[in-house]
Amino acid sequence: MEKQQLNEMLNNLHKELEQVDSVDETTISVLSALREDIQHLLSEKGAGTSEEQEPISERLGEAINHFEADHPKLSMAIQHLLDSLAKMGL
Repeated sequence: MEKQQLNEMLNNLHKELEQVDSVDETTISVLSALREDIQHLLSEKGAGTSEEQEPISERLGEAINHFEADHPKLSMAIQHLLDSLAKMGL
């Protein structure tokens, strides 16, 4: 996957995150971590080592579980991103 495709996917996920309106403290925490991860991946630092990427993959997996029931569209977008990162070896 090219960097531009990854950027588009991350930007789309970021837009989905902004549309989440029902938030509790756990959701705020999950959203905050995902936004930081997205910003990290979009920055030049996003091309870091797999050691840096592993926690991002774990947090994305946790986010999928968190949003699955109440926000299935967002959960699917996160899953698609996670699958794409895995295919890239990240």
